[in-house]
Amino acid sequence: MAAMTRVPFTPSSSTANHNVNVCCLVNRINISTTPQFSSSFAFNRAKRFRRISVVAMSDSGKSTVLVTGAGGRTGQIVYKKLKERTDQYTARGLVRTQESKEKIGGEDDVYVGDITNFESIVSAIDGIDALIILTSAVPKMKPGFDPTKGGRPEFYFEDGAFPEQVDWIGQKNQIDAAKAAGVKQIVLIGSMGGTNLDNPLNSLGNGNILVWKRKAEQYLVDSGIPYTIIRAGGLQDKDGGIRELLVGKDDELLQTETRTIARADVAEVSIQALNFEEAKYKAFDLASKPEGTGTPTKDFKALFSQITARF
Repeated sequence: MAAMTRVPFTPSSSTANHNVNVCCLVNRINISTTPQFSSSFAFNRAKRFRRISVVAMSDSGKSTVLVTGAGGRTGQIVYKKLKERTDQYTARGLVRTQESKEKIGGEDDVYVGDITNFESIVSAIDGIDALIILTSAVPKMKPGFDPTKGGRPEFYFEDGAFPEQVDWIGQKNQIDAAKAAGVKQIVLIGSMGGTNLDNPLNSLGNGNILVWKRKAEQYLVDSGIPYTIIRAGGLQDKDGGIRELLVGKDDELLQTETRTIARADVAEVSIQALNFEEAKYKAFDLASKPEGTGTPTKDFKALFSQITARF
């Protein structure tokens, strides 16, 4: 794989400056903050919906955890894992449509809401202890592509579902609502590749998806909420728990042969991040060795302890 150009990305030291300068990552696109989506507007809006929430765990010792994007392929796994661990967690899910809710069981703990509409997600976030964000814009292939004729398919984003709307405004809304509700930790699942503006993912539908993801990550860091940012490698639909997991920073893993990871392993790491102080205020890339090589990762405290990067 060709060497990648690394772009400096220095987090702001001021939590008050939410319209952060994301250095070279955003210099080539226009990121304008309209009054509708200004941080002060969102925060005032959040205060209107502030609840008197129980931030500490309940008397049972369980933590209430909401996973957003629970209808997605990785989100479904996280939601299922939380539901299976009834001694540790009270699970909640957030999906975009009633159809998605029914697809994952249709239980009362699954809320339907649009993350680009702040008011529609407040009830799902109210009263939770932790938030796992798995929402993401998804490009769709334009019809008419014939692989037998060569060339590459073209992609587009549906109206209202562009990366700027989903991966920036939508994630920002979730962070604002979580802060207003007193949430104690946010785990944000992103993607490797964000240090390279020329990453092919940015060209899909002209969406600059990794740029908007990084902007949301920076906003989370500046929010003051304890956070864990997991930038996953290429996602695979394989069984988890049988590979040695690898952590890195600044997309260094993309320059190796170990740049993929099972969705089930991403799901497990996102939940394990709630259990260890070593995972807080950390941001890292995540991949795995091929199955059959190395030793399957079981000690997550040791895994998180390897990480030193805060962004």
